[in-house]
Amino acid sequence: MTLTYKKAGVDIGKSDKLVDLIRPLARLTFRQEVLGDIGSFSAFFKLNSSNYKNPVLVSSTDGVGTKLKIAFMLDKHSTIGIDLVAMCVNDILTSGAEPLFFLDYFATGKLSAQKASQVIKGIAEGCRMAGCSLIGGETAEMPGFYSKGEYDLAGFCVGVIEKNKIISGSGIKNGDVIIGIPSNGLHSNGYSLVRKLFFDIKKYKPGKYINELGCTIGEELLRPTKIYVNSILEVLKRIKIKGMAHITGGGITGNLPRIIPNRSGLGAVIKKGRSQEKYQIKKCT
Repeated sequence: MTLTYKKAGVDIGKSDKLVDLIRPLARLTFRQEVLGDIGSFSAFFKLNSSNYKNPVLVSSTDGVGTKLKIAFMLDKHSTIGIDLVAMCVNDILTSGAEPLFFLDYFATGKLSAQKASQVIKGIAEGCRMAGCSLIGGETAEMPGFYSKGEYDLAGFCVGVIEKNKIISGSGIKNGDVIIGIPSNGLHSNGYSLVRKLFFDIKKYKPGKYINELGCTIGEELLRPTKIYVNSILEVLKRIKIKGMAHITGGGITGNLPRIIPNRSGLGAVIKKGRSQEKYQIKKCT
């Protein structure tokens, strides 16, 4: 028997088919600064320098963690890509940066072009919502590395901001007001705890209908992460913001302190259950 790459578990033909499926989806996200097309060894983006005096590139990389397990449970893969984009663009947004382009990494044990294209479709939709271009990525088929039917994702985003407009939190002072923008669900954090609670301890099935939610527990947990780019960039045209925190895995206590100036003696005062209370930055005593 002649041993081939395909017999070893890697089907190049499926990868080529996937690229053909991805190309039109990616093209719909292209900004005018994109040069070339999907399928090259690298991607090109020409920054329009006339729009900036002193541009600074801002980058981020992230994944969606074990929220992928919910997608596997429901065999629904069209929205998890939105989560991937959201986790990256919301990160660079905290500096006031506008997302420019995005790349993804999709890895699986045995490639299903249909399933992978659904994931990429979600990524393209997330890029469209964030106003950035999906200009490239990598698809890796690695037999024996992942459980059957499972895959992993990573995203990479680059944005831009004027150097003198970078939001770092350095100007935060005593008495400043903290404004919280609500999420639309759990986003893409804490899912190891969530799965332990609902599926291991409570023994819920993903299809269990929850009256308070108006949907099944699986549908609620798979709700895509909110992308804040358009709303925040619009606010920045009118209001000076001193600092922004993307509340992810560490929660408020793990993320808000990251933007409070070091050695300033400042802390955040947040009172639970008092929605009319003004949350403030105050001196620690």
